[in-house]
Amino acid sequence: MVTAEAPAIPSFSMELNEEQIQMQKWIHEFARDVVRPAAHEWDEREETPWPIIKIAAENGLYGLQFMAHLSSDPTGLMLPMAIEELFWGDAGIGMALFGSSLAVAAITGNGTPQQIGEWAPQCYGTAEKVMLGAFCVSEPDAGSDVAGMKTRAVYDQAKDEWVLNGQKTWISNGGIADVHVVVAAVDPTLGTRGQASFIVPPNTPGLRQGAKFKKYGIRASHTAEVYLDDVRVPGSCLLGGKEKLDARLAKVREGGKSREQAALGTFEATRPAVGAMAVGVARAAYEWSLDYAKERRQFGKPIIENQGISFMLANMKVELDASRLLVWRAAWMARARKPFAAAEGSQAKYKAGEVAVWVTDRAIQIGGGIGYTREAPVERFHRDAKIMTIFEGTSEIQQLVIARAISGMHLT
Repeated sequence: MVTAEAPAIPSFSMELNEEQIQMQKWIHEFARDVVRPAAHEWDEREETPWPIIKIAAENGLYGLQFMAHLSSDPTGLMLPMAIEELFWGDAGIGMALFGSSLAVAAITGNGTPQQIGEWAPQCYGTAEKVMLGAFCVSEPDAGSDVAGMKTRAVYDQAKDEWVLNGQKTWISNGGIADVHVVVAAVDPTLGTRGQASFIVPPNTPGLRQGAKFKKYGIRASHTAEVYLDDVRVPGSCLLGGKEKLDARLAKVREGGKSREQAALGTFEATRPAVGAMAVGVARAAYEWSLDYAKERRQFGKPIIENQGISFMLANMKVELDASRLLVWRAAWMARARKPFAAAEGSQAKYKAGEVAVWVTDRAIQIGGGIGYTREAPVERFHRDAKIMTIFEGTSEIQQLVIARAISGMHLT
């Protein structure tokens, strides 16, 4: 009797490899020893933590090489893992350290190899001269509705220059960045498909900072308006080049479809990273709550022995781990170039953002009176968490993206 051999079972493991473990340990120690001790001060000051950014650069934790190493991990997990650790340290400082990465994502996602090589390093600078990048999309009347963008880019053929005019708002590093990546409408009649991204080099005349926002949370991250008044940039600053843009616009005008959308493509690629930020904040709140519940005594015993508290912590842990798994799945899919057929990037960002708000709210509840004061960090965690349901697409937009993906319909 001949028996068929059982098919080989492919190996599968969710265990981090040695390099990932060492990277996680290195970043965690930086977050614990450098970021956390400075968190309260920079939150109160509401200023860019330049000294912390410089220390990070000197330690190899801020720069294009660091980001490239994280992004090159074949599993895709090293980047969200690093983000989680830094945001576990503090979301405001974490955002100051990762704020330039959105501009870099736009450059690497839309630019030519020459543009990437020239401009991506300038979004970070060096340990001796720290630099920043900013990604400018949102406008006063075009936040979630990116198609309503009014900032215009007009080509001056005689000078081979693009002229940018408009107003951007809610821009991380806006006005203080060395390199601004600006999304503008080239053909407003085509909506998002008629938009393109432009590099605005350092010290370009016409670009200026408007009002700086005083925010509820992530206060160590600079957020401001950016005005563009007849900003002229060389033709070489159009990401991807004019030939590619003209071909894309021609295809759309002829009734063809184009998957390239300057702003939305960048956001979809970075949504798992925002999910990792939310996981970091939620984890910080959960760990504080767990420690506090073990130490705080009421009625002669630690409050964790009360079922109401222990079940709350159990649910916090479940939601936290579920969020991380969604983030890791999306990060792995992105690295493996698997399409987000069910909007897995948006799923990760949506779930993790909502969980961060929920977990930090429960952390304050467990802390009671002390949790509501600035004597404990959980009130800052709660303030920092809320932005995770708003920026880079609100929770409502994430639900819309997911609904469209699973239905195959253009829902509104």
